[in-house]
Amino acid sequence: MSTRRWEDVVIREARAEDDAAIGELLVEAFLTQYAQKLPEVRYDEARKRELRDVARRRAVGRVLVAERAGRVVGTVSLWPPGAPGSEAWIPGAADLRQLATAVELHGQGLSTPLLEAAERLAREWGVPAICLHVRRGALGVARMYERRGFVREPAGDLELPTVFLEAYVLRWPA
Repeated sequence: MSTRRWEDVVIREARAEDDAAIGELLVEAFLTQYAQKLPEVRYDEARKRELRDVARRRAVGRVLVAERAGRVVGTVSLWPPGAPGSEAWIPGAADLRQLATAVELHGQGLSTPLLEAAERLAREWGVPAICLHVRRGALGVARMYERRGFVREPAGDLELPTVFLEAYVLRWPA
């Protein structure tokens, strides 16, 4: 993986006017990422609608964006403890979801400042941990989180009708 410094990127909270750009970035990134690495994964129209429903995520949590030269080039969402739809299995933990970067920037380390911002926000909330899920078989994604200190925690796994999600958690001292 090639990494670079991102001095020209601003990480900020998403606004309503960002919703369409974030939604399209998520659909493109997820389709491209999984199509290349997990060709058996298919995204139906319902899943695409869910990815594009950024307003719903902003209503229950925080959606952060990476902006570069006025363009949204990355995003991540963080649900606070107890938020509707949170999949965090640890009491009081935040739930991290929908980390994605623009396809042309994949593998360049843009996820780092997004994750740093999400982790900072979780610490500000005073949560004991951040929970997240990775699609089974997405080994590169899992390794990226493991490099940040997330550890596999099977107790939080989710077996859904169409996908098995493996649980990871990042804890820090109280």
